[in-house]
Amino acid sequence: MTDVSLNLNIEDDRWATALPNVSALAEKVKAVTFAYVYENEKTILQTLNKHTFVNVCLSNDATVQVLNRDFRGLDKPTNVLSFANIDFADFAAENSCFKETDLGDIILAYETMAAEAEMQQISLEAHFCHLLVHGFLHILGYDHMTNDEAEIMENLEIRILAQLNIANPYEENV
Repeated sequence: MTDVSLNLNIEDDRWATALPNVSALAEKVKAVTFAYVYENEKTILQTLNKHTFVNVCLSNDATVQVLNRDFRGLDKPTNVLSFANIDFADFAAENSCFKETDLGDIILAYETMAAEAEMQQISLEAHFCHLLVHGFLHILGYDHMTNDEAEIMENLEIRILAQLNIANPYEENV
């Protein structure tokens, strides 16, 4: 399997306070997600034969709101944003020119994530893992713009989260 590194930037100190093991947790989620996708799906991972990395920024609502406004035209914060480099037409050509492959960037907003976890009555850790898996899948080219795409992506999330012993986030609480 392609070696995938995680460049983690903790921009907001509340992340480390709320999840003291956030770095180790992010590494574990990355390892499980990329291994699962590599072994079970046909993606760009199987074609990369060099060191690969993903940038993850643990930020806040203010930063994410600016990015969401500037790049998506939505002037509000959201839980996670992903900027996949594979979405660019020149990705394959540029990829062949470098010793490493930058798959893209993921930015998470602390306040939105924490509020969602509280509202859904799930742990902050479980919701963080779900959002990070979601972001990694976007980086690998998955999307949820259509019902078919959403079903594929959600099923992948459910299977990957199960390997992390996290309950299905789409299942209604009974």
